[in-house]
Amino acid sequence: MQSDYDPRRIEAAAQAYWEENRSFKAVEDPSRDKFYCLSMFPYPSGRLHMGHVRNYTIGDVIARYQRMLGKNVLQPMGWDAFGLPAENAAIKHGVPPSQWTRSNVDYMKTQLKQLGFGYDWDRELATCDPDYYRWEQWLFTRLMEKGLAYQATATVNWDPVDQTVLANEQVIDGKGWRSGARVEKKEIQQWFVRITDYAQELLDAIDGLDGWPEQVRTMQRNWIGRSEGVYMEFGIQGSDEKLGIYTTRPDTVMGVTYMAVAAEHPLARRAAESNTELAAFIEECRQGGISEAEIETMEKKGHPLDIDAIHPITDEPVPIFAANFVLMGYGTGAVMSVPAHDERDYYFARKYDIPIKPVIVPAEWKDRKLYEGTVTRTAVGADPLVGSYPAIGVEGDPSCDPLQWDTWEERFEQKGALYNSGPFTGLTSAEAFDTIADWLSERRKGEKRVNFRLRDWGVSRQRYWGCPIPVVHTADGGVRPETDLPVRLPADVVVDGSGSPLKKMPSFSDLANGEIRETDTFDTFVESSWYYARYCSSDCDTAMLDERARYWLPVDQYVGGIEHAVLHLLYARFFHKLMRDEGLVDCDEPFARLLTQGMVVAETYLREDAEGRKHWFNPADVEVTRDEKGRMVKAVLEEDGQPVTFGGIEKMSKSKNNGVDPQTLTNRYGADTVRLYTMFTSPPDQSLEWNDEGVEGASRFLKKLWSLASAKADEVADASMPDELDEGSASVRRELHGVLKKALFDYERQQFNTVASGCMIMVNALQRLDASTGSRGVLREGLSILLRLLAPIAPHITHQLWRDLGFGEDILDAGWPSVDESALRQDNIELVVQVNGKVRGKIQVPADAEREAIEQAALANENVRKFIGAAQVRKIILVPRKLVNVVAR
Repeated sequence: MQSDYDPRRIEAAAQAYWEENRSFKAVEDPSRDKFYCLSMFPYPSGRLHMGHVRNYTIGDVIARYQRMLGKNVLQPMGWDAFGLPAENAAIKHGVPPSQWTRSNVDYMKTQLKQLGFGYDWDRELATCDPDYYRWEQWLFTRLMEKGLAYQATATVNWDPVDQTVLANEQVIDGKGWRSGARVEKKEIQQWFVRITDYAQELLDAIDGLDGWPEQVRTMQRNWIGRSEGVYMEFGIQGSDEKLGIYTTRPDTVMGVTYMAVAAEHPLARRAAESNTELAAFIEECRQGGISEAEIETMEKKGHPLDIDAIHPITDEPVPIFAANFVLMGYGTGAVMSVPAHDERDYYFARKYDIPIKPVIVPAEWKDRKLYEGTVTRTAVGADPLVGSYPAIGVEGDPSCDPLQWDTWEERFEQKGALYNSGPFTGLTSAEAFDTIADWLSERRKGEKRVNFRLRDWGVSRQRYWGCPIPVVHTADGGVRPETDLPVRLPADVVVDGSGSPLKKMPSFSDLANGEIRETDTFDTFVESSWYYARYCSSDCDTAMLDERARYWLPVDQYVGGIEHAVLHLLYARFFHKLMRDEGLVDCDEPFARLLTQGMVVAETYLREDAEGRKHWFNPADVEVTRDEKGRMVKAVLEEDGQPVTFGGIEKMSKSKNNGVDPQTLTNRYGADTVRLYTMFTSPPDQSLEWNDEGVEGASRFLKKLWSLASAKADEVADASMPDELDEGSASVRRELHGVLKKALFDYERQQFNTVASGCMIMVNALQRLDASTGSRGVLREGLSILLRLLAPIAPHITHQLWRDLGFGEDILDAGWPSVDESALRQDNIELVVQVNGKVRGKIQVPADAEREAIEQAALANENVRKFIGAAQVRKIILVPRKLVNVVAR
């Protein structure tokens, strides 16, 4: 075999072998255990980044490991091809999005193959292919027929210059990211899917996702947000109208001092017709954000409607305000406000001089004599509260004085006993929940309800590069589902950014008999919500899925970033249930096990110019001086020798210019080095901090392995394991099987970093062997074990060495090594001996030696006796199979 390690030649040969032999083609076989391994498919941005490489290496290691366990493995790959980034890039480059996307797919596919990923390319799909998206169009028409898809008015971010809807992240400081125009709120017709019909099932099933990280399960529970509360109706003074609200705190209803409605609420709009100031406020609100995150951080503002609601219990008038923190699309578009027991409501009440009425006291005060007073404070927690507010205390008990309340939770959010609450005074919050709900229900003013934070999924996008929504608007103002599928997206369209070109294409939109085709396209989350299932039967042209999906699903292992914990993973779970209810799949969940890999992070360096703008420099262009402890002393830009500022360790990104090009690394070191480094540096679920020296280290190890194998090839060729081994060979074999035993455990735990470390230990152990007959047998077995352990991580070099050393044709079919427990048995063990905690010697004792014999051997050691000297042995501490500590004074 060749003596020098040549990754370019070795990797090209291995990849050619896999392609020629279709090594990764998956075929359904009911007689074998299947394993479906899937990594989240990429958006074809043009080039892979290190996050891609790490993600796909993790998935490939798992798939190859399961293949070597004898499983029938499916690992496919495809492209999340639709979306706004492609439109933006196409605008920038003046080409159709389809052309830009296809070119990127070709380049990135070549990169994936060069990294040796074992994909079944026969199942490749791209979401922009009509053969793919026709089936989501078909499913949508089925949802329309079932009443699970519907059209309704929704508030969106509208760019008046580009005439398009903007996602929340495209609104920067209230302006459109591209046009710079002031963004408006606008109500338009949108298509929705009733995910809320599945909210309870989606929530309940989370408990059964045992193979998912608890963090992700918690995030999904919180996003679905089940709450038990009370729906109640306030009257409107001088009208038969009702103002409905939902609250989880009906125990505070007697403390309501104002109502808040969305600026778009019909009550607010009607009042604005005769109130110019209110109309101006509503117009101002149109410029605000529509996301919960924006609402949370913005300054809370309002304007009175000069209309009163009627309290459902006391019949007292309650002023109504239009408020910018209430969204029409959430709940009823109205909330009851209890400033004594809600932080946001409190600030708003102070700002607009609205009364504050405390109605909840600590439960232990229930039967005590209370007083009402005024508290003046300058701060509670971190926020200043200027002025005075009403409070309640216990007479004669200074410890209960309201001045002692020093946290927001105590001041605003505590539950306890009701005070100053009419017929409900004295009830606990829990008792009041049921009592007040029943009181309202008996009078037909309210009822208990279960509510969800989750809202129906708005799937409309007013953009071009997406799947057309298969709907026709009829001449009589109705809608019907398309029957001729797929509705093809016109391909060779150059986008200019001023709204969707579909709206300007009569050839697409205008149909016979005065009918108009829908010009909105689907949210791209629709495509990514079922692609995992289509891989199972990607060549089926008669149905969305066929019987092969029942064989492969659910996905046994899904790999992707935690940033997809909520939207993508929740939508995929929802879509799976939709397909189940269509009879397309027979399992309830799409992904049995989920691994969320950590980010790839690196150092950042920057300078600020005179205007305060930050300029970022790639770490490779920065020369860093460190002290003897590795601490940074200074950093200068190599180009000009001038200082730069260390900006911290952050995720690799273009904006921070701290990325590393995987293609450059692959060209320089080979794919196996890149794969090994990304697996060895940290556990898969933790962040990987980039270190160029670590890449060099991974390369040196592979060269070391190659040198060992090439030097020992002749000794290995005809070697066999003798019946008896000398102690040196037995010791090495014991170490090899010990590492193997731990590595098998670590593969199951997906701790590939310790597997890689174990392979390095094996190489060092094998290098200690001499040229004896026994050593040759251990060497052959050891290399056989080592190559199989390393094969999922570094598949090219192990493929070549497996063949060159005569072990077989293809290491993928070699099977997984097993531990020889007899090799782990030891006749003698070595123990460290300490005197007063300091190592003073080592002893050999029988592995089954009694404590007394071990103590005698330790005290008999010449160096140990020297350090005990004339001191008296007070006690002897034994750590089994590790050390003996002699305490002498």
